[in-house]
Amino acid sequence: MEDEFDDYQDVFSQDGVLLRQAPSAYIQYINTIGTLYIWETLENEACHSKKRLLEWKPNDVTVDSDVQDQEWAVVNTVQKRVRTLSGNLPPDYYARLKNLKINFEDIKSFRIANKSRQLTFFDGTSDSICSLLFQHGNCEVLVSILRSFLKFGPSRRDKHLFVIYDADSPEYQELNKTFAALDFKNENSLWTLFKNIKEHPYEGSLEAFSKVTNYVYRSVDANEAEFLQQDDLNRSLSEIDDSSTVHSGGDYELVQKLPQLPKRKDFPRCRPLTEEQWREQFNYEGRLEDVESIKTLIFRGGVTPSIRKEVWKFLLDYHPWNSTSAERQKCNSTKSEEYYLMKLQWKSFTKTQEDNFSDFAQRKSLIDKDVNRTDRNLDFYAGDNNFNLTTLNDILMTYVMYNFDLGYVQGMSDLLSPLLMLLEHESDTFWCFVGFMNKLISNFDIDQAGMKEQLANLYTLLAFIDPFLANYLETHECANMFFCFRWLLVWFKRELKQDDVMRFWEVLWTGYPCQNFHLLVGVAILEQERGALMENNYGFTEILKHINELNGKLDMSLMLNKAEGIFYQLKESDHLTDNIRFILGLPLLSQQTSANHSISPDSSANHSQPRCSVDHVRISPESDEAVYDRSITTNFL
Repeated sequence: MEDEFDDYQDVFSQDGVLLRQAPSAYIQYINTIGTLYIWETLENEACHSKKRLLEWKPNDVTVDSDVQDQEWAVVNTVQKRVRTLSGNLPPDYYARLKNLKINFEDIKSFRIANKSRQLTFFDGTSDSICSLLFQHGNCEVLVSILRSFLKFGPSRRDKHLFVIYDADSPEYQELNKTFAALDFKNENSLWTLFKNIKEHPYEGSLEAFSKVTNYVYRSVDANEAEFLQQDDLNRSLSEIDDSSTVHSGGDYELVQKLPQLPKRKDFPRCRPLTEEQWREQFNYEGRLEDVESIKTLIFRGGVTPSIRKEVWKFLLDYHPWNSTSAERQKCNSTKSEEYYLMKLQWKSFTKTQEDNFSDFAQRKSLIDKDVNRTDRNLDFYAGDNNFNLTTLNDILMTYVMYNFDLGYVQGMSDLLSPLLMLLEHESDTFWCFVGFMNKLISNFDIDQAGMKEQLANLYTLLAFIDPFLANYLETHECANMFFCFRWLLVWFKRELKQDDVMRFWEVLWTGYPCQNFHLLVGVAILEQERGALMENNYGFTEILKHINELNGKLDMSLMLNKAEGIFYQLKESDHLTDNIRFILGLPLLSQQTSANHSISPDSSANHSQPRCSVDHVRISPESDEAVYDRSITTNFL
């Protein structure tokens, strides 16, 4: 039965899981990316308990290299060309691969490490069965699934090691005793009552409060109470929908009222960072004295074009922010030598080498196709035999040598094009492109896990800001947000004019006012277009067409204005969830609670981390200009 899954159903799957350790029979598949599954037997009257298996198998999802439509909105996946971290594999590799399967009865404990990104399973002899690295996200969802059918707890000696209790262990018996005493899992339990509040709020609430009162007056023993599974309570409460709904209860109706967001403030754009403001920040060594003020000014208004070449090298990590003039000069020389050495590597390939290196040849062909259609409407890339197109091609080919695991994926030429137009220097452009790709590299995952996560986060933000629009998208089968794929993949490159693209990107590169600020920009656009989408009753095809037709019509300054207003509206919200906080990089409620218990009020200021703030830039109402205040440097020491 282990090899036949006709009697099993999958209850969990997660992409982007790297096999780090495995039994000797699977040693040749270590460091291969795959998908993790949990299978369980289907309902069967003859089967008193379900059997469950853990399976890991490699991904065979690839990117279709031939789909090169300029108006692409999503990336197609077909079984045509396989890229993995293990390199170029034989054609029958996946056909010969024996998937790793583990019976949960053989798992006695597991360890969570590397900030919840690595999970290792152990048998009863303390030998590891396998170790998995979650490259996109973490293992928290998997652990929550395990909690639904396994009883486990942290080891007394190691808080990162979780021991699975078997039915004969004292811990398991005590746990069962506690649940039996609390009647916590049956149909009349507290958990069920909370869940029923959603459908029958009036009766459900009264019944729940009555149940709670009984528990209080029965004075549950403290030793038993500590075994209460808080996750069950949290899970039941989290299932209560926050959206506004109408519940029918016979002769009455009860409407759940949506929590009100604070009033949204206006944040008009300011003038760009001037050359004078930029120059006065360098000391006698050529080192910037107040980096945070510079970043804030850039976020508020962008950069004056005359100094953009110099400033972008800092924003894209080509030049360290704390570097001196001498260090930057040396960096230029070293990086130039390194670039041309990598370029020579692929330039010196013979025809035979390329024929024997199919993956390289495929990437070269794909780059040729993309370069020949990238921004050809711009004078910089127009015409035949354009030298700038040759340079664009050479930089992308050299990046293949720099990061061969990633290679080239459609969309990279869009990110590179504005950099070359501005810098007009091959080596400098390459290293700035490397810095840009480091910020967006998860966008180009072979399994698209990074993009799927961003699209999911975009929907989560939209549902919190505009639940009615989010509900409309869900009922019209558009909650996957695929129509926003192009926005996020190349940071609105196709939607904005070239000058606006440069201004928009440099604002996002500051990292202010929060992480994933580009998602709030997406929310702002959808909020602006909600009338057209909902009033016309658009489905996915019409929404995709409408979004694509926004090309060149978006007001970049208005987008940033609204997105910043949304951020502070969220930040000031009393009901902001940890999920939203995590997406935006704000402190989690659990962390704040912990900090309040561990840090005294008098010492809290000394332990707080400086975050993005515009307090140190004064905005002149008369000129709408951001004025640099030199006295604020101590705020960031």
